[in-house]
Amino acid sequence: MFLEIVTPEAILFSSEVDLFSAPGNDGEFQILNNHAPIVAILKEGEIKIHVHSQKHLVLDDLHGKLEVHADDDNVLILKIKSGTLELSENKAIILAD
Repeated sequence: MFLEIVTPEAILFSSEVDLFSAPGNDGEFQILNNHAPIVAILKEGEIKIHVHSQKHLVLDDLHGKLEVHADDDNVLILKIKSGTLELSENKAIILAD
């Protein structure tokens, strides 16, 4: 599926992913490929992005807020204060603070 994470300042992430998890109001939830359409409010926490490989990703100054997980090189972490998630037809957009 395709994931895009956008803040008021910049696009922080835009790439194909295997899956991701996000901090919802009722707890953390995970989105897999072919998930049903969803709109959700996100609370403060971490978005964990599982990528097949980092070979095609460039973590430059624009992506400075993304961290590589200590135990798994294929997991990227982004800390957010709040946000909104919309997923439809295997394209997820997260508007985050």
